[in-house]
Amino acid sequence: MRERGPTAGAVCAVTAAALFWSSSYAVTERLLEDVGPLAVGAVRFTLAALLLGLMVRMPRRRTARPDPRQRRQLHLSGLLGITVYFVLENVGVDLSTASDASLIVATYPLMTMLLELVVFRARLPLPRVAGVLLATLGVLLVVHNGARVGGGSRWLGDVLLLLGGLAWAGYNVLGKRASAGLDAVSVTYHQTLAGAAGFLLASLLEADDWRMPDATASALLVYLAVGCSVGGFLLYNYGLRRMASSVAVNILNLVPVFGVIGAVVINGESVRLAQLTGGVIIVAGVALGMIERGGGAAPKPDAGRRAPAAAEEPVALPPA
Repeated sequence: MRERGPTAGAVCAVTAAALFWSSSYAVTERLLEDVGPLAVGAVRFTLAALLLGLMVRMPRRRTARPDPRQRRQLHLSGLLGITVYFVLENVGVDLSTASDASLIVATYPLMTMLLELVVFRARLPLPRVAGVLLATLGVLLVVHNGARVGGGSRWLGDVLLLLGGLAWAGYNVLGKRASAGLDAVSVTYHQTLAGAAGFLLASLLEADDWRMPDATASALLVYLAVGCSVGGFLLYNYGLRRMASSVAVNILNLVPVFGVIGAVVINGESVRLAQLTGGVIIVAGVALGMIERGGGAAPKPDAGRRAPAAAEEPVALPPA
């Protein structure tokens, strides 16, 4: 029997999630004109944690709760994937540009895939090797363009964004191990709770610069929390339940495209040919790296031993 393809509603939901997440780079850069990068993260993820906490405690939700060991791992992954990652992203965007961030973030699934392959000792098939090399070439073009146009500050911002990819990769590997038997809302709530707490502590470093955001900045903060951190997540999971995960991840390759458009429309950034070329190469490399994921890439499991998790499902971009 032929497997049915994704419904139009599922495709629209995942595409809308990609649109929300891609817009966060331009919105964050606009916010950073009035609010510090650590304060942005603290407010955004505290609001998101409150919303997710209400969802987890809804009367009709009867789901498994994490045991103490899982809770510790989820909190650690939240600190890594939310506090550390978004500190690097927010500071990186502040020093660089929203368009650079949108393009560089497209390489994060490949970084995660490489870390998983190292941790689970799976083999790397030729298409994935080619995809990694191609995406790396695209990143070099974007970073080189940033250094030539924006100087040392923009170059440093691009490097911080790349380091954010390593933090995101660690979050994926740790979170995958800690989330067994739990639903996505519960996992995200515990991770966001820990990430928000980490941001609240880190934001004390900016205490001397705290001030009440104006109406525009407040609206943008609410948009990041409700639209990007919660709304995008809900839309993505709605679509993911109605399509293959490989299809959903391929749709998320639209994030860098939408992100560059958002940087131009919202922030009035100019995009150079070298930057666009690097972006096209990155997206091509990511798409090539995702071909036949799990199709013989991992070694066969021994009797009674589960196959490595890296071979089971594609890795998505971070919910920005």
